[in-house]
Parts: sequence; structure tokens; C-alpha cells
Amino acid sequence: MSFEVRALRGAELEAALEDMARLRITVFRAWPYLYDGTLDYERAYLQAYRESEGALLVAAIDDGKIVGASTSAPMEDHAGEFAEPMHDSGVALEKILYGAESVLLPEYRGRGVGHRFFDLREQHARSLGRSHVAFCSVIRPADHPLRPETYRTNDVFWTKRGYAPLEGAIARFSWRDLDQKDETEKRLQFWMRAL
Repeated sequence: MSFEVRALRGAELEAALEDMARLRITVFRAWPYLYDGTLDYERAYLQAYRESEGALLVAAIDDGKIVGASTSAPMEDHAGEFAEPMHDSGVALEKILYGAESVLLPEYRGRGVGHRFFDLREQHARSLGRSHVAFCSVIRPADHPLRPETYRTNDVFWTKRGYAPLEGAIARFSWRDLDQKDETEKRLQFWMRAL
């Protein structure tokens, strides 16, 4: 890799949040999220990372520019829409680190950055005394009209990392798709692994 991937906390995390907001808008515009985001919404959403003492932002940095990032924080520090489905997981929320998102510009994919994101996220979970890491991914129908023919899910990657979908653990969250006028509710499947 000609760039670095490193963990940011505290003031460094704070300084990276504006770049994170732009990355989320850029990367999540693509399938399967189709997210039509705004910087104002992103700034409000990312406030949770300013307020969480256990927050971590892993940044992929190329020539001083953040080109990818992965966030995580204690599950109990996240919005109820994400924490609520985990109550029946059999694991106390206080034992779960929630990996909220991993976003990487397309030209940097396939270079091992995703593994580094997960390695540093899992290391952080252990440092906080967490026994599990969880994340969720949007569920879209296979016949969705905007699904690219060449799309491949990340399911194989996640499974190789030891993650598995949690049966019945579905979060519900709303946003506006690129081709829609209004927000619609999306279902997101939780995945989790024991460390």
C-alpha cells in the first residue's frame, strides 16, 4: 500500500469527521445504499462520535487525504434504531462494539484496507473489554431495478472474518434513495462475531 491506515481517537477523530461526512455521502450513493445525503444531516449523525468516549475512526490516508474510514463505538452509545434489535441477541449491549460503517473510495478497494479496518476495530473492541463486534448491512431485493448486474455482496468477506447474520436482528432506518422523492424505511441485517 502506498498509503497508511491508522486508528484515530479524541482530537484526531474530531478533525476527521468532516471528511468522514463527505465520504459517507460519496460512497453510500452507490448500490446497495443509494443514499441521497446532505452534509447537514451527516454532521448531526456523526455527533455521536464526538460524544462517545469509546469511539474510534480508522482512517485510510493517501498523501494527507482521507480516502476511506471505518467507525465504531460502544453499542449503547448508538441510536435506539440500532441498539434495540440487539436486545434479544443473548449478548449484553455493554459487551458489543458496534461497527457503524466502513467506506472506501472505489479506486482503493482490493488492497487489504477492509481487513485493516476490521483488524483495528476488533483490537479496539478488545481494548474496551468488549466480547463481540457487530455491524449491519442494508437488505435490498435481488430484483431491485437499480441493482447493478455485476454487484457482489460482501457476505463472503464478512463470513471469512468470522461474522454471521443474527437471525431476527433487523434494524429499521429511513433515508431518501437517489431515485425517490421521500424517505423510506430500510431494513438492515445485523452481523456479529465473538472475539
